[in-house]
Amino acid sequence: MLEILYLDDYLAAVAKPPGLLVHRTGLDAGETRFALQMLRDQLGRPVWPAHRLDKGTSGVLLFSLDAATARALGQQFEAGGAMAKTYQAVVRGWPAPEGRIDHPLKRMADDQRAERVEVQEALTRYRTLTHYELPLPQGPFPTLRCARVELSPETGRRHQLRRHMNHIAHPIIGDATHGKGALNRAVAGLLGGQRLWLHALRLELAHPVTGAGLCIEARPGDEWTGWKGYETGQ
Repeated sequence: MLEILYLDDYLAAVAKPPGLLVHRTGLDAGETRFALQMLRDQLGRPVWPAHRLDKGTSGVLLFSLDAATARALGQQFEAGGAMAKTYQAVVRGWPAPEGRIDHPLKRMADDQRAERVEVQEALTRYRTLTHYELPLPQGPFPTLRCARVELSPETGRRHQLRRHMNHIAHPIIGDATHGKGALNRAVAGLLGGQRLWLHALRLELAHPVTGAGLCIEARPGDEWTGWKGYETGQ
């Protein structure tokens, strides 16, 4: 059963666990559990996903409960300006205290959305929250430095946060596509679990029917507490 973060006559928001697909896809044909079907069965009514989170990403996932609201939400997500998303991630290395990544991204080959622009503007703001140092040798270095960061995408490109953090040489830990497998496995062995360390913490938007401001949050799972023992205090 999914944890429901918000529910009214038009919208439902849930806390998606890592490893759960939003909906059925041919790219992961072996999966049998999907957030869309789980929420539909839980509420006993049709639901429409308002946006998508990668399978490995946890956190706030928003659905509409009728087709008209789904269209209004889709327009709001496309406009971008009336909506704010905040994520947290653990990345390799110690990034600058804050920064803005302005790096256009090519449309991915398996992106099925209607927009066919091959290269799109992509902007992400980040802020470093906590430094970690893990007892994992990396080449000539006796430890592995990581950091917990807050990420705020200003555009909504596919895999934007993962691709942008890799672009500045701070890939998200657990990212099998843009990170390093050996490093990810070493961290998983130390912490006792494998996952993509990316969490959709907060979604702020105007309610598509009432216009009221909404702020929906999902706290990171208990597995995130495993990082506390490696904080450096810097």
